[in-house]
Amino acid sequence: YRAIIAVIYCELAEGQEKDANGDTLWVWCYPSVTAEVRQILLSKCCLTQDGRELHSFVFGQFRRTWYYITTVEIQEPTALKKVTHFSLVVTTKDFNPEKYAALSRVLCRLYNKHGSPVKMMESYISVLTKGICQSDENGSFLNKNYDVRLAYLAGSLKDVVAQFGMESIILYTALMLKKRIVVHHPRIEALLEFTRALPAFTWHRKDWSILYPYLHLTEVELDDLRQCPGYVAGFTNPEVGNRADLFDVYVNLPDSTITVSPDAKEALAMGKVHKDIGQLMVQSAEDAERTDAQVIKDISTKTKEILASLMSLAAESENSKITVEGLKKHHFPPATENFLFHLAAAERLLRI
Repeated sequence: YRAIIAVIYCELAEGQEKDANGDTLWVWCYPSVTAEVRQILLSKCCLTQDGRELHSFVFGQFRRTWYYITTVEIQEPTALKKVTHFSLVVTTKDFNPEKYAALSRVLCRLYNKHGSPVKMMESYISVLTKGICQSDENGSFLNKNYDVRLAYLAGSLKDVVAQFGMESIILYTALMLKKRIVVHHPRIEALLEFTRALPAFTWHRKDWSILYPYLHLTEVELDDLRQCPGYVAGFTNPEVGNRADLFDVYVNLPDSTITVSPDAKEALAMGKVHKDIGQLMVQSAEDAERTDAQVIKDISTKTKEILASLMSLAAESENSKITVEGLKKHHFPPATENFLFHLAAAERLLRI
């Protein structure tokens, strides 16, 4: 008998189980959640997906709250009778998969051993109040070991550029211009690994709130997604490729293809400036001695140069805002002018 056990909201928590007959039971919850949130969390838990493989750890975002779901097989000795698996869900306001995976492992060991949320909550409250929980038997967790910048760096832009080469500039440009990127892969793990890396293309923003790495094609999730004007959204369902209303750029990971929607072609038109950035990215990523952090720094340095140029253009104009007329005075190549115009809009430096 399997189980979803606990949803913990950064001060809080929730739970569910699945039994030997294959039934999934929502067992325990602190504090309460709405029926809508509960349904979302159940849909993300692999214990509710009949006949599918178990996913030890998945994460995503719904209504500006992150959820982290850890699923484990029961290990002896245990106080849980007739239970074969359970899932622990932690909900928080911050993006840090490694942090919550580590905390969840400790909490799962406690639940597996005691079969009760009491010991688990004691450790959780210890982390909440002291930043630490320690146990020789069940493992330790130290909050300060998980700097959010390490979470931002955990995705691999080197791998992204290695897969897509010069076409990676489309992803970079779409992110710079705050466009909508949809990514498809049938494997959840591959989807999470790829999508979480993409916001690092725009390191100057350090904004992972645009990331929705694991979505289903349900209206409630799509309505939530639409609240974000530019995003990176991951789907395992290949039908998303037919939903042109959801994306400006569509990435089919298994086929290694990137498609720009007709409506976004003008904003994402490529020129010499894009070729230069693309070559820099490819050269940096192909250097075996450069780490992911160094590749991000190389791209970020180039981005800062572009933004500095944009700021100097804005400084020439009234109210430090860029105008179409002001851009035309510089006689930039059409693709460069177009890029700077849309970038100024994305950075709120454009005067209409």
